Amino acid sequence: MEKQWLVYILQCGDGTLYTGITDDLPHRLEMHRAGKGAKYTRGRCPLTLVYREDAPSCSAALKREYRIKQLSHREKLKLIESYNKTATD
Repeated sequence: MEKQWLVYILQCGDGTLYTGITDDLPHRLEMHRAGKGAKYTRGRCPLTLVYREDAPSCSAALKREYRIKQLSHREKLKLIESYNKTATD
């Protein structure tokens, strides 16, 4: 069975956003919160998961991560808002 990859966005305690990919979200969040994840998120706690999107492969997740990282902060907030609206409908 192939691993399930996903793209995620964390909102950091300073209001910035971090985008990453993983095949094990609970473990990756634990690593971020322990200060052993990405260098960017260290010291920016609390970290809140605000967006997640499934991807069929690592390659697809990497491509989607790149596209999200090219968005402006405002565009990322709109993406998060639409995700949260869909999740609550």
